[in-house]
Amino acid sequence: MKLTLHKFDLRLKNTFRIAHSARDVQETLVVELEHDGVIGYGEATASTYYNVPRQENWNALEEAAKQLPSEFPETPQALWEQMNEVLKGHSFAQCALDIAAWDWYGKKLGKPLYEIWELDATKKPMTNYTLGIDEVERMIEKMKAMPWPLYKIKLGTEHDLEIVKALRKHTDAIFRIDANCAWEAEQAIRFSEEMKQLGVEFLEQPLKAANTEGMKEVFKHSALPCLADESCILPEDVANCAGSFHGVNIKLTKCGGLTTALGMIKEARGLGMKVMAGCMTESTVGVSAVAQLAPLLDFIDADGPLLLKADIADGVRFNNGEIIYADKNGTGVSLRK
Repeated sequence: MKLTLHKFDLRLKNTFRIAHSARDVQETLVVELEHDGVIGYGEATASTYYNVPRQENWNALEEAAKQLPSEFPETPQALWEQMNEVLKGHSFAQCALDIAAWDWYGKKLGKPLYEIWELDATKKPMTNYTLGIDEVERMIEKMKAMPWPLYKIKLGTEHDLEIVKALRKHTDAIFRIDANCAWEAEQAIRFSEEMKQLGVEFLEQPLKAANTEGMKEVFKHSALPCLADESCILPEDVANCAGSFHGVNIKLTKCGGLTTALGMIKEARGLGMKVMAGCMTESTVGVSAVAQLAPLLDFIDADGPLLLKADIADGVRFNNGEIIYADKNGTGVSLRK
């Protein structure tokens, strides 16, 4: 097996602001896994928030390339296990290799991944479109430029409730609120009551991940369901979220890829929790992998490519929130030249 790495700078349509950062360019790295004349693609974005620079992903994957087996194992899960010691502690890089392995596997078998997993592709939730923190007027402009049936609204300002009220005047779309750890417990409970009346579907990670006691209070008293993001990174976090969150948002880059995500989804379902899968600010390479999980999910946030000025790949597409799979095997991805 041969591994080739490609660096890309993804330029965004608008400055993307959340509670703890802002960016105009997203650094990413694409993995090309080649074997027996078949190529699979995976992606690992950089993240200042999680302190994962692109060079760290590059170095980890270069080391992994030296230790790849000569033949592809029986399954992508088997490859994940073989490479786990090499990539342990480098979940973003691990994710890129795992996605590439699954893409290769599907292409080799001549099936898209959702078919391999025996999922009903007609039963999948719509993706939201994310509005980063901005002046209200700019947020309204972004909504008008991208009419969508549901929006994820990033909050964490001194005027969060006022922002939601202002946006509500301009659309009937469903709102999802992501506070990115910016609120306190009492604030989250109070906001939940008013935001429910404003057509908000759920709150995502209202408190800091370390505020477990506060989150238990929010879980008891919130008028809206609460989903974990920063509180649910690795597989062992799923059980810890039960009793504090109504559901979990699983991100492939943070947990180590599709192999890990499949197990986390199963565990969350066993605990009676709602399940969402989300993306980072990434290209169609990574998002096409996330989209393969859609029939297993209650919610999905797969809008990364919609935020870009120009994409680097073809694969999954979107029509007014609907996920449209590429008529190709694996994750359906092909890299643009």
